[in-house]
Amino acid sequence: MIDPEKLISERARCVDVSGIRRAFQLGASLENPIDLSIGQPDFGVPEPLVRAAVDAIEQGRNGYTLTGGAEDLRASVAAHLRRDVDWTIGGGQSDLLITSGTSGALLLAFMALCEQGCEAIVPDPYFVVYPALGPMTGPKIVLCDTYGDFRMTAERVEPLITERTRVVLLNTPANPTGVVLSDSEISDLVDLCADRGVMLVSDEIYDLFTFSDGCGPAGRCPSPARFTKDMLLIRGFGKTYGCTGWRLGYAAGPPWLIEQMAKFQQYSFVCAPSMSQAGVVGAFDVDMSDIVERFERRRNLVRETFEDVTNISDSCGAFYTLVEVPPSLGMSGTEFCDLAVKHDVVIIPGGVFSERDTHVRISFACPDDQLAEGLQVLRGLME
Repeated sequence: MIDPEKLISERARCVDVSGIRRAFQLGASLENPIDLSIGQPDFGVPEPLVRAAVDAIEQGRNGYTLTGGAEDLRASVAAHLRRDVDWTIGGGQSDLLITSGTSGALLLAFMALCEQGCEAIVPDPYFVVYPALGPMTGPKIVLCDTYGDFRMTAERVEPLITERTRVVLLNTPANPTGVVLSDSEISDLVDLCADRGVMLVSDEIYDLFTFSDGCGPAGRCPSPARFTKDMLLIRGFGKTYGCTGWRLGYAAGPPWLIEQMAKFQQYSFVCAPSMSQAGVVGAFDVDMSDIVERFERRRNLVRETFEDVTNISDSCGAFYTLVEVPPSLGMSGTEFCDLAVKHDVVIIPGGVFSERDTHVRISFACPDDQLAEGLQVLRGLME
């Protein structure tokens, strides 16, 4: 007789199910919920991308691509990075890898860089995948407390670096806070990692969704890639173009690292979905500025709703704001979310993304009317 207790690995036991699932389950119990929980873009995939993916399927581009990615997409990504961060890449298979989402890229990177006994520094609050990378790939995950302004600065990271540190994982614009570091803050972090011989991994899945008050001097998302090539840059297509289910991202960086990541991809994901790759070849030519401006207006509404009620993160990008539950309520983030559900509003407790449960994450990737209604309900509960 099979005894699961004897068969399930310790690795699996150490990975908790994402607390976001609980919010989904609570939302599913409501008849007409106002869902401010999920980071799923509420806009459709741009028609040129849909047409390209459909054409690829109909034309038989349904088999494997090279592990590193289809040549036409690699050329498109390389041209984009040349314009955006002044990197010259893509001449071979060694400096660019098309991946199954940015989460796939992160997993491959940690598999290539980390092992038992080493350490990786990640921000707190964090994207839910980050802590799970520890038991999945070996390192001790060291949390960098960013509470106050939620900025993962060199000053906060430096005391955490030891001789065992292999990785510093940066996420800007950040999930769940929406915070965007400045060029000077990023430059300091680049210098620190270079000085201490640590690999800086930059998760920039929300790079295009950087609002006007978060952009650097050139009107673009601040990135460590503009200060060094000795780091790993991870970006993706799902959030930017509303095609999260296509599972498509990319990683660019030193050949010695990309080659190791590609080796693991060959024996796991094999390659990113071929029809998805074909669909996004022309993505960088699609103008998404109207949608980004719409999300910035939504962010402004969130700020205006809570600015005289409680503390909120300085969200200058992504789809989220982290809102503190007023201490006067005597509630944890989880308790406040349970209260909100009773009023048909679904949000995520801050404890899902942090060692603390003092805040809630609000996603504004939802229709304007639902957002406005939900925010008023939440404001009323906080007052």
